[in-house]
Amino acid sequence: MTPTELSDAVRTCLLEAVREREPAVGSLTAEQVPAQVRVERPRSREHGDWATNVALQLAKKGGVAPRDLAGALAARLGDVDGVASVDVAGPGFLNVVLSASAAGELARTVVEAGATYGTSTRRAGNCINLEFISANPTGPVHLGGARWGAVGDALARVLAATGADVVREYYFNDHGAQIDRFARSLLARAHGRPAPEDGYGGDYVGEIAAQVLAAASARGEDLLALPEPEAQEVFRHEGVALMFEEVKRDLHDFGVDFDVWFHEDSLHASGAVDAAVAHLKASGSLYEADGAWWLRTTDHGDDKDRVVIKSDGQPAYVAGDLAYLRDKRSRGADLCIYMLGADHHGYISRLKAAAAAFGDDPAVVEVLIGQMVNLVRDGEPVRMSKRNGTVVTLQDLVEAVGVDAARYSLSRSSVDSTIDVDLDVLTRRTNENPVFYVQYAHARCSGVARNAGAAGVRREDGFDPALLTHPTEQAVLAALGEYPRVLEQAAELREPHRVARHLEVLAGAFHKWYDECRVAPLGEEEVTDVHRTRLWLAEAVRTVLAAGLGLVGVSAPERM
Repeated sequence: MTPTELSDAVRTCLLEAVREREPAVGSLTAEQVPAQVRVERPRSREHGDWATNVALQLAKKGGVAPRDLAGALAARLGDVDGVASVDVAGPGFLNVVLSASAAGELARTVVEAGATYGTSTRRAGNCINLEFISANPTGPVHLGGARWGAVGDALARVLAATGADVVREYYFNDHGAQIDRFARSLLARAHGRPAPEDGYGGDYVGEIAAQVLAAASARGEDLLALPEPEAQEVFRHEGVALMFEEVKRDLHDFGVDFDVWFHEDSLHASGAVDAAVAHLKASGSLYEADGAWWLRTTDHGDDKDRVVIKSDGQPAYVAGDLAYLRDKRSRGADLCIYMLGADHHGYISRLKAAAAAFGDDPAVVEVLIGQMVNLVRDGEPVRMSKRNGTVVTLQDLVEAVGVDAARYSLSRSSVDSTIDVDLDVLTRRTNENPVFYVQYAHARCSGVARNAGAAGVRREDGFDPALLTHPTEQAVLAALGEYPRVLEQAAELREPHRVARHLEVLAGAFHKWYDECRVAPLGEEEVTDVHRTRLWLAEAVRTVLAAGLGLVGVSAPERM
């Protein structure tokens, strides 16, 4: 019996008690019974296999005592096939013990479901625009952007696994002062001069400048002979394009690809910014003061209203944000999730105000704020970037530890916490390295299957779930049963790190089981249903580990 099946059984018992007007339910109605009853693993196995507090949640609505409602549910639930016993604990908790066969049946359920186990259609029909990284095109992807790449891609996979139609989007900031500074930096490097005071340093600037010069030379042009304003425009156009291609290439090599690469400059060139501003003026969402046009962002928690059109008539940066949100919504996005850096807290109220100004519920906008990443070795900060000169890049990290270790280490922690990525730990092939620990569990599962096959153990020859009674087997089954709930929580809370952390729990349970229980018989020992059933359990673990690693964008090796 899966947790979902138990949840459905509890709900059915509730509805039956309501329909039969059992006194213990009081005035509770069918409409007040939740569509899903939450069941969880109790902290102590002495309290049973699963627990629910649904009686505590509903008793007040029915005007009854929680323990009375829990008692009525326990009596009905005890008659459900696969339920061994139900106890009422404390103020009204229900602790459920499954029969051995019902608990063990989960292994076959997982194997037969394959990669779809734990997935759902809960968000079917919901189009989510997920924008992440969106770094300026003035340098390689840095370590913070790498974190957003790992987390954003994992979140996209998690949301898709729960039925959502996810559009991965990268907003390319190719309009504004930073592009001017980048072009001036390229031009200066091409002439052999130091970067402007407000420009960009690092070896990559010289590399991009050299590529622009080489391309011009191949066309028969000498950029350095041109007037500097003309040459700077060429460096702007071609240098940004080259930087953009490098960013795309690095992210692709990191396993992160986007459905939409959106250019900020297109909003201005197409007239989308002017159209958005005109619409907001006509609707009265903007007001004029001191010669400028303002958006009332203070209505949504901002510390001050924001200028949209400056007193000189030029659009402020927020004007592009307004047009961009409008464009996303026009493309069918039901929800727009922005993943922004630690210095972007002000954007939360700003973007919600933008949504409201266009007549939307501010809830169509969500902003996730990520914190910094520190690279350490021997407990000391690492400054290893040669190309960029000032910060560590995605490419630096991948070269040091590989894609799998980089992605896993960046996505296994909540984004609202600063993390230290320890290079020493991530290069070790020990249990101290979390990605090795999980991948090794998957490789061990594959090894179990190979060894069992060589010994003549075949899953198709037998399965008896009642035989999975060893304490380590119960722990593995518990972790398998929790996976669907963890996946749903990861989607609902926008926290893909929950999947990675649960894989570590499952891997830990599996490693202990591996040390205690044999799948392949020893010597002349006869193959029995115990061996066959344990092979089902090993395959169930392998299935969930592979699926979970896939959700965080990490490979599931069969040998290590």
